[in-house]
Amino acid sequence: MLTYQKQLQFTCDGRQTIEITDEINSHVLASEVEQGLCHLFLQHTSASLIICENADPTVRHDLETFMQSIARDGDPRFLHQDEGPDDMSAHIRTVLTQTALTIPVAGGRCLLGQWQGIYLWEHRTQPHRRQMMLTIQGE
Repeated sequence: MLTYQKQLQFTCDGRQTIEITDEINSHVLASEVEQGLCHLFLQHTSASLIICENADPTVRHDLETFMQSIARDGDPRFLHQDEGPDDMSAHIRTVLTQTALTIPVAGGRCLLGQWQGIYLWEHRTQPHRRQMMLTIQGE
């Protein structure tokens, strides 16, 4: 059994989705794991990981529009706004999405569908540096 583990860092310019599929696949290839699992864990409470359509960027735009409708920045119901009006809404977005993904690996790459991509979804409006643990295990 092989195990490969790295902490990755990503810089986000504010609220956006960043496709990280190619970077993850490059680490899967470097791990020399032919068959196994790739686990991603984002070490934050105001950003998330998603698997999303990667062919049409309007899909991610529409996701953001939907999130704005259910977790508005500066909503007067939110008490927690220590870091600004997007603070609590970012936490809600993260709870509704996910901070971890597990993807099967075969042939030395992630087994994503034809139109699937791995994205880091930054929920804060200001730039942030995000850390993610990548663990690949298998044979």
